[in-house]
Amino acid sequence: MANGTLLQFGCGLTNIVDRASARADDLDVEELVAGQHQLAIKVQQYRPPFLAVLGISAYRTAFDRPKAAIGNQNESLSGAMLWVLPNPSGLNAHYQLDDLKRAYSELLNHVQLRICSFPLRKTPGLDGDKV
Repeated sequence: MANGTLLQFGCGLTNIVDRASARADDLDVEELVAGQHQLAIKVQQYRPPFLAVLGISAYRTAFDRPKAAIGNQNESLSGAMLWVLPNPSGLNAHYQLDDLKRAYSELLNHVQLRICSFPLRKTPGLDGDKV
């Protein structure tokens, strides 16, 4: 999908920290918390109704939710309904392909049920508009 396509359908999909790491524990607490704050700013800017964060360990640390589980978090970030999805990295041995399909399909099904409530809209910065 082209950059911005998910946002047009009301979905944001992101890592908390915008840098490659071999493992979640390569990221320190301060970096994850700072990433969460930057993510909140981006969500305020782009206003997706749904936000899926990749990686349960990073999410638990960044959002201070040590008992969080994969799926709907029943809370929001800057107005976006929060979901946590398994990181699809090949290093993530906890989730095999069928597990990944199931987790991502759950989000897709949830969004599809609610998509009529969220009309397609222009996305600042991705539709040629100035941010």
